[in-house]
Amino acid sequence: MSQVIVELATKNYEVKIDKQLHKHIGEELSQVWSKRKIALLTDSNVGPLYLSDTEMQLRSAGYEVLPLTVPAGESSKSLPVVGELISKMASAGFTRGDGVIALGGGVIGDLGGVVASLYMRGIAFVQIATSLTAQVDSSVGGKTAVNLGDTKNIVGSFYQPDLVLVDTTYLDTLSDRDLVEGYGEVVKTSALTGGDFYQLTGTIKGVSDIREQAQTLSERAITYKASVVMADEKESGQRQFLNFGHTLGHAIELLAHGQLRHGEAVAIGMIAISQRFERDGITPSGMTDSLRDRLTAVGLPTTSPLIGTPNFFKHLVNDKKNHGGVLNLVALAKIGEPIIVKKNIADMPAFMEN
Repeated sequence: MSQVIVELATKNYEVKIDKQLHKHIGEELSQVWSKRKIALLTDSNVGPLYLSDTEMQLRSAGYEVLPLTVPAGESSKSLPVVGELISKMASAGFTRGDGVIALGGGVIGDLGGVVASLYMRGIAFVQIATSLTAQVDSSVGGKTAVNLGDTKNIVGSFYQPDLVLVDTTYLDTLSDRDLVEGYGEVVKTSALTGGDFYQLTGTIKGVSDIREQAQTLSERAITYKASVVMADEKESGQRQFLNFGHTLGHAIELLAHGQLRHGEAVAIGMIAISQRFERDGITPSGMTDSLRDRLTAVGLPTTSPLIGTPNFFKHLVNDKKNHGGVLNLVALAKIGEPIIVKKNIADMPAFMEN
């Protein structure tokens, strides 16, 4: 088993990475939580596969379990769903000594984190990451949020879990598209890290390679993200680097109305921003092609006609990285050396021109 310890000012927690964790959930949880009620949150895709077995393990370990299932997809990341879940927990008599487990991918992790952070001003929270996106990125670091209308992740908080379990066996039941989506975040992190990690993503030539290397990819990505989070938990400095490709990617994702997955939109966003910074001499010549090769090798999209449309710029205004009309954009001065470039939103249409 591999372990990454996230050490913060207010708490420490472990990210455990192993192919057998799904068989030992009750044992792992008993090491961090006393006996209590648990709201076991999942979605309509993950639930039929893993909810029953996970619930059984938790009950065998002495926990009371309230299973909660929401429809799969971004539509569940909403305040009405948060309210429904909290109401069910209140009706079941949950107290501040109880907890929430998010069993799923990025959406469930976000939703579970928001619910845990709000219920009675905060109860214990654990993530069991079942998607590649969650395993390499979203389950670590404490960012939790839901959407409001057409604005992504605008309602949320930093709320750290007590434990994160990453078992790549869960990836066996993902479709190729769902798996590849998460690989967009892997390429992002490898570009921020540089060195051997970036070289490793250069050897991934298809879905089978992702599956074969999943545990190593998770270990490398989590190790980097944990180091960044420990240095800058609340995203006042270098944690902003993790937003590489996300400012443009979020706008594209929203405009696609469900036709693009998060990781696909981030892949497009990384290439779009790198092209512009390469044009302006901030990013070295040829680096965009290097990134594109890694993304297209596994079938990720790298272009979209949605870039530069009027609604595209409207979404940038509502982006949470908008600080008084200025966007903090992430550029790569070179592989392994991200920097922040400030751009006035009013200047973005000219900047985005090819």
